[in-house]
Amino acid sequence: EVQLQASGGGLVQAGGSLRLSCAASGFTFDDYAIGWFRQIPGKGREGVSCISDVDGSTYYADSVKGRFTISSDNAKNTVYLQMNSLKPEDTAVYYCAISRLDDRFSPLIEVVSSCKLGTVDYRGQGTLVTVSS
Repeated sequence: EVQLQASGGGLVQAGGSLRLSCAASGFTFDDYAIGWFRQIPGKGREGVSCISDVDGSTYYADSVKGRFTISSDNAKNTVYLQMNSLKPEDTAVYYCAISRLDDRFSPLIEVVSSCKLGTVDYRGQGTLVTVSS
């Protein structure tokens, strides 16, 4: 059974930092793109960042480039999202999700597709991040 558990959210002032963790189990990291998505109340979902353990390919939404960093610790079955220079517009529920990789395409293409299209196979519960101004 696939399980994805996000944690690390909280209240932080603008300019501050948070690190989110996604504890994963029930699947092989190399078979999936793993990503962080966020949902803002009343607005749509955004793929924030995605990663493939196959070759380390990553994708970042333009809104977070240079501020957020995604990383994966296969030994701990955990994916992290380091968020720096947080802005009030980063306030959202963040959740992790996975998309099965298609061997016909490169991991980079799959990572970008997963994040931009949001076509995930499994998703976990979210963690709330609130950034005050």
